[in-house]
Amino acid sequence: MLWRVPAPPGAAGSSLVFLGRFHYGFGQSAARRRGPQHKETRTMTVTIYHNAACGTSRNTLAMIREAGIEPLVVDYVKNPPTRAELAQMIAKAGLTPRAAMRNKGDLYNELGLADPALSDDALLDTMMAHPILIERPFVVTDKGVRLCRPADLVRELLP
Repeated sequence: MLWRVPAPPGAAGSSLVFLGRFHYGFGQSAARRRGPQHKETRTMTVTIYHNAACGTSRNTLAMIREAGIEPLVVDYVKNPPTRAELAQMIAKAGLTPRAAMRNKGDLYNELGLADPALSDDALLDTMMAHPILIERPFVVTDKGVRLCRPADLVRELLP
């Protein structure tokens, strides 16, 4: 079992780590003391709004896992965020609804979404009606929100 306890003010490290009946003090990470064969456990919360059919989304997910983090994977086509959640993710990522909309594929053209007269609300409504139009992958962490295109942008959000 793993517990992290914040270090007291002025301590050399950032946390006290308890692993089972053993504990490791402040300073070096437990992984460094135990040797290179052990990975350090990451406690960061990461959510990826993922489409398994998308290569960029798969690459982003792989980078998160390579960092030692198992994210919450949301298949946003089957389980889209609420309108409010989507609007919040877009805003926190510093984007507009148009920038967060997938503009490839027949549906985008069929619905006439290239029309610059369409409002942000209209674009959000369309993404809610057709979640496949939400660009991917969005990654949400304690450090912020990014639309990870290209996939390397996810590194800004990882420890």
